[in-house]
Amino acid sequence: QVRLVESGGGLVQPGGSLTLSCAAKGTIFAPYAMGWYRQAPGKDRELVARVITGGHAQFGDSVKGRFTISREDAKNTVTLEMTNLRPEDTAVYFCWCNTIATMSEAYASWGQGTQVTVSS
Repeated sequence: QVRLVESGGGLVQPGGSLTLSCAAKGTIFAPYAMGWYRQAPGKDRELVARVITGGHAQFGDSVKGRFTISREDAKNTVTLEMTNLRPEDTAVYFCWCNTIATMSEAYASWGQGTQVTVSS
């Protein structure tokens, strides 16, 4: 029930950097959690990073130490900073949020997805 507007996908060389941003629209209350998931061809969707209100962040194992996530609660935005990108990071990245602390799927929203391609 929340519209998520994504920006920042594109093509980058291995070792490069890219930043993804997402803004939650159409809600009065700040989502409890916001973040990014990704899905590569032939693979399951996986967590990239997410952060809850108050600043606690959680990262997927494959991106720890390379990606950072930040959130501006007053603007209902979340930013993913990706560095030292690898070809294995190539995927469609989906912004995500949930409006309640239990994170029931009934209260989740998804962006339309933005392509990130890491290739020389």
